[in-house]
Amino acid sequence: MTNAAKRLEALAAEAANAASAGSVLHEDAEPAKAIDWQSHSPLYESRVKVYPKLVHGNYRRAKWLLMLVTLSIYYGTPWLRWNRGVGLPDQAVLLDFPNRRFYFFFIEIWPQEFYYITGLLILAALGLFLVTSVAGRAWCGYACPQTVWTDLFIHVERFFEGDRSARMRLDKGPWTLSKVLRKAAKHVSWLVIGMLTGGAWVFYFADAPTLASQFAHFDAPFMAYLFVGIFTLTTYSFGGIAREQVCIYMCPWPRIQGAMFDESTFLVSYKEDRGELRGPHKKGTSWEGRGDCIDCAQCVAACPMGIDIRNGMQMECIQCALCIDACDEIMDRVERPRGLIGYDTNDNQERRRRGEAERFNLIRPRTVVYSIVLLLVSGLMLVALINRPTTQLGVLRDRNPLYVVLSDGSIRNGYTVKIINRDNVARVFQVAVEGIDGAHLLTPTDASGAVDAEVGADTLKDFRFFVSVPRANLSALANGEAALRFVVTEKGKTDSTVGETTFRGPTQ
Repeated sequence: MTNAAKRLEALAAEAANAASAGSVLHEDAEPAKAIDWQSHSPLYESRVKVYPKLVHGNYRRAKWLLMLVTLSIYYGTPWLRWNRGVGLPDQAVLLDFPNRRFYFFFIEIWPQEFYYITGLLILAALGLFLVTSVAGRAWCGYACPQTVWTDLFIHVERFFEGDRSARMRLDKGPWTLSKVLRKAAKHVSWLVIGMLTGGAWVFYFADAPTLASQFAHFDAPFMAYLFVGIFTLTTYSFGGIAREQVCIYMCPWPRIQGAMFDESTFLVSYKEDRGELRGPHKKGTSWEGRGDCIDCAQCVAACPMGIDIRNGMQMECIQCALCIDACDEIMDRVERPRGLIGYDTNDNQERRRRGEAERFNLIRPRTVVYSIVLLLVSGLMLVALINRPTTQLGVLRDRNPLYVVLSDGSIRNGYTVKIINRDNVARVFQVAVEGIDGAHLLTPTDASGAVDAEVGADTLKDFRFFVSVPRANLSALANGEAALRFVVTEKGKTDSTVGETTFRGPTQ
């Protein structure tokens, strides 16, 4: 139980005792005093600036590596090329809003296929749930953009102002020329990083080399400058100024994560059974009757959230594991085993208290369910992509007028046919109609009965068609309506795409 929870439990017990005591008082007795909850736990406390200390160890190296990988992906992806054919964009990842396309290497998503984006979001959520159920907020501690950029900004701050103690002395000291120059260099560097972040983001929405050239010549679109400015400001504010406040007050995930944890979830934890009783230790003295924690508070100094992991699991903890590196370094110095702070489960903590052997349970109901659903959704999306047609057909019948009576007594309906060609080459299709005997297909300029339609590569094209039915065949219309099919077949091939619609006429 954390200190905060113990304090609340004690206050609740005090309130219950006060209430029970008041219930048996005589009428002339002094009533029990109400508890001043505000004096015990303030609802708001001014921010205390956090000065994270640089630590060295396996988890810090892992964070450096992941920072390098994630930033390289973010800044480098818009420059990757992918050949899609003549006339098509060759940027590997591109959100082409003017042409309403989303390109992701070999995958191309059209507006009417937004369900693929939904599927990707579901996969991301399920993956996040699975990781959280196994290793807590590992995403927050290692790969969340807020964590990555904040870590980068702290590294820049450390470069100009020094490590934790030096930064604290600098902030408390008077404003000298050296302090002004250091602060100015830091903030300018932050703004440059923010500008590069915004610049990389807009490259995802336009051809990166072209837009970069436009920026260099100061003739880029206004919206590009606007979004670079917005992202510069937000990156600078969130990564440099707000930092841990974003995770604590703005991000909803800390409040949701509790539903993903169970007794077998690996969490960064202080091992009370080994660390208590804590206190200072002098070299050469015995460790009998005390714990391994020497109360040096290096775990607190290393924490980017400014919390004390020894108080138990807290909402603010992002599971970055830097406190593990800090504690292991101290354990090496005092010649005690590493792991006083480490990844642990609530189940193992209880088992150690009972003197039982530890056990690790990765396969349990929630991880199995998350994994199965994750594989199921991935499989469905893969099958959908593999069987995705390269031709799609949409048919819209004219509503005004519903039909036209021609001079020979036949009935004519008008249609707009939309043909989508998802291939990277132009294709010629033959359009025909089926479903009503004697139905005749024609265009506003041609009455051949079978019409060719050419559609460019990766293009949607509209065609205007008329269908006429002789009066002798109108008996096929039930209550003035009959089913009609437009059949589109690529020339030289046999596979067809069918669009269902109706043919309207007078009621017989």
